[in-house]
Amino acid sequence: MNDRFARLTLMRLAEPGDAVMGRLVAAHGPEGALAQIRAGRLDAGFARWFAGTRRRGAAGTAGDETALDDDAAVKLDRILASWTARLETADPDRDLADGERIGARLIVPGDPEWPTQLDDLGDSRPHALWLHGEANLRFSCVRSVAIVGSRAVTPYGTHVATEFGAGLSERGYGVVSGGAYGVDGAAHRGALVCDAPTVAVLACGADVTYPTAHHDLFAAVRTQGLLVSECPMGVRPTRPRFLVRNRLIAALSRGTLVVEAAVRSGALNTAGHATELNRHLAAVPGPVTSETSAGCHRLIRQGAATCVTTPAEMIELVGAVGGDLAPEPRGPVFPRDQLSPETRRVLEAVPTRAGAGPAIIALAAGVDLDTVLSCLGGLAAAGYVERVPRGWRLRPSPPSGPP
Repeated sequence: MNDRFARLTLMRLAEPGDAVMGRLVAAHGPEGALAQIRAGRLDAGFARWFAGTRRRGAAGTAGDETALDDDAAVKLDRILASWTARLETADPDRDLADGERIGARLIVPGDPEWPTQLDDLGDSRPHALWLHGEANLRFSCVRSVAIVGSRAVTPYGTHVATEFGAGLSERGYGVVSGGAYGVDGAAHRGALVCDAPTVAVLACGADVTYPTAHHDLFAAVRTQGLLVSECPMGVRPTRPRFLVRNRLIAALSRGTLVVEAAVRSGALNTAGHATELNRHLAAVPGPVTSETSAGCHRLIRQGAATCVTTPAEMIELVGAVGGDLAPEPRGPVFPRDQLSPETRRVLEAVPTRAGAGPAIIALAAGVDLDTVLSCLGGLAAAGYVERVPRGWRLRPSPPSGPP
């Protein structure tokens, strides 16, 4: 059995993100790990490592070391028994055939398309990934941002997620999300407006459409991006798989943006993974009265996330230092802003209704008479002031902008 077939089998034996299986594979390789599981006996050194992790996790609790080692042995035996029980249903040939049937492809670590940033997950790195779509996963994630948030989204959240998805895609950044209702779906739809790829990371098999109402959305994602899954074919989503899936969303992207998340939102789980992986984390503020934005506000208040309000600000956060700076927000520029300081002083000294002579205007403006005469001519030509029998006054309708 080669490496790929061994990894396909391991995907059937352990749940995604199983760090114990991940450590076994890291220590002995996929084929070596599978051979030990088939034999029903794990390497003694691996068993000692497992006991050591249990001991460190239980530091400070009562009980002697021998009892703790016995407890670890029982726990490891149960894990091995669960893996062994699933061997009967593992069929890598069938999985490959099912993948080919729907047009999906399998990638494993070391393949040209494998994103090396997934190595940051350590022992919880996926054994392999099923990809369904036209884009290249590695290239799609080189410059990418994860957008996550509430499923029970408000019109505000839908608008913001769509705008960020489109704005990032327009600037050449891929958008990574989970394909769920709410913020996820809005982010994917926004990204599809432009040419950059969008990646939907699933909590089920690549041949399972969940949610079913996103059938058309997933079809569009496949043409411009990718559906990604670490689950075997036919696997249905569960709550734990959604939470475990979130680590991939955080790991694949340069940074994670949280849009509209309540204090118990699953999006905050993705935010936690981003922080653990040393990825950039940002959040979009919402109305202070909105419970659906309370999680975002808490992240910002605690200093865990950077407050961003535009796609350009998000790119500044995750982009090249000094090369992707967002423009500073500025108010509108009015014609009066283009006047010289002296001319503005003269204009401010011109009365609104009753006219005033140049000498009075000069006194009020604090400039000499020649300057007033020169400025009044230019202001009259520009339509700011007009001549009246008693001197000069402001025109009733200035060119534009506030007075």
